[in-house]
Amino acid sequence: MMLKKFILGGMTALVLAACGGSEGGSGASSAPAQSAVSGSLIERINNKGTVTVGTEGTYAPFTYHDKDGKLTGYDVEVTRAVADKLGIKVEFKETQWDSMMAGLKAGRFDVVANQVGLTSPERQATFDKSEPYSWSGAVLVARKDSNIKSLADIKGVKTAQSLTSNYGEKAKAAGADLVAVDGLAQSLTLIEQKRADATLNDELAVLDYLKKNPNAGVKIVWSAPADEKVGSGLIVNKGNDEAVAKFSTAINELKADGTLKKLGEQFFGKDISVQ
Repeated sequence: MMLKKFILGGMTALVLAACGGSEGGSGASSAPAQSAVSGSLIERINNKGTVTVGTEGTYAPFTYHDKDGKLTGYDVEVTRAVADKLGIKVEFKETQWDSMMAGLKAGRFDVVANQVGLTSPERQATFDKSEPYSWSGAVLVARKDSNIKSLADIKGVKTAQSLTSNYGEKAKAAGADLVAVDGLAQSLTLIEQKRADATLNDELAVLDYLKKNPNAGVKIVWSAPADEKVGSGLIVNKGNDEAVAKFSTAINELKADGTLKKLGEQFFGKDISVQ
């Protein structure tokens, strides 16, 4: 498992690992879309109406169905909390990642909540993002008894990586001896089996793995500095500045009252709203 935003190619299951592009979706023009729902987004927010939200529903732990079939996940519950703050209703529309951003552009929904970071100039020209509700960057993972403590320590060291990801490129640049794998779970298994010594990967993907596998014999030994992390927020079409401001205010209030910390600990075992 890696995360949708960062992968350069290959995998379709997590880093911003779970999708093919930088922020996914098909190409988009910079023209703002007209919503399929009557009234502007800010009007529906101000009138306590319903806002439609595009999400995958198949991208745990961010957006997925629990054992009872209920749509949940970190992004889903953050969106619900934002809606509660604003006194509005949300209607989730589950959509495949490849068509999600195009669906937002076309007005099939008002907002996307799916770990989108808007890092590319093309997306920044087409969409706007609220205040981030999660942050992620690279982390280095090794066995709990390892002496590896920084990127400098993986020079000449067997490092399990997907060769098509930017993490593989980063490990290669650090002089690591790359061991090719299909994804994060395989990387960590090889480390525990002592067939590799480390892996460089996405922080949120690693935290998710460690929460689901508390007895894993690995740990995070290094994290990227804060200025290298990417923030994910609620995404809307350009031309919705007032709505973005409302969302951002609500997210900041959720940070201040501890709601985001609680949700981060619930889904990851750590507050991921802090850069």
